[in-house]
Amino acid sequence: MEFNENTKLADILAAYPWLPEAAAKLDKRLEIINSPLVKMFIRRATLADASKRSGYPVSEIIRQLQKLIDEHNA
Repeated sequence: MEFNENTKLADILAAYPWLPEAAAKLDKRLEIINSPLVKMFIRRATLADASKRSGYPVSEIIRQLQKLIDEHNA
């Protein structure tokens, strides 16, 4: 899967259902991904939205996602 600022978070999680748990291990603040309220937000959200809310640049989010995926597939 190729990531860009318009990639929907729901599409990422559908392709990589293990990702929320792995992300939470990387940063405790990401444990919120598993909350019901956030799951509702994720359905419509893009990586650009995640960038705005988190304060991380989209490029950094993509880099971290790719790192987690590469480590998982190794």
